[in-house]
Amino acid sequence: MILNLTPHPIRLYSNEREDGSDDLDLHLRTVIEPEPKPARLATIELGTCDGVELVEFGHRAELPPKQDGVRYVVSLVVALALVPQGRNDLLVPYREVRNASGTVIGCRQLAQPV
Repeated sequence: MILNLTPHPIRLYSNEREDGSDDLDLHLRTVIEPEPKPARLATIELGTCDGVELVEFGHRAELPPKQDGVRYVVSLVVALALVPQGRNDLLVPYREVRNASGTVIGCRQLAQPV
């Protein structure tokens, strides 16, 4: 089972899908709808310096514990923060699909960061 812990639907397209089309259904294989609560990294605000907020990211994330047979789609930043902590159940969108204006509308694969 794959659960989507990003805040938006994940559209998976076949490899034949080319960039540049606004048709969301063209070569669409499946859509993984998001779960109610997305996984986000915790932040610690450290103050400001020259008008820029100093923030530490990645100490923990609001993520369910590992479960046999369950993989989680998360943002790349969440996966990169947690893979070193032993989370080998995380997937990220890979090989993005873009519409005519260059906006990412989906991906061709899911990848497991290692």
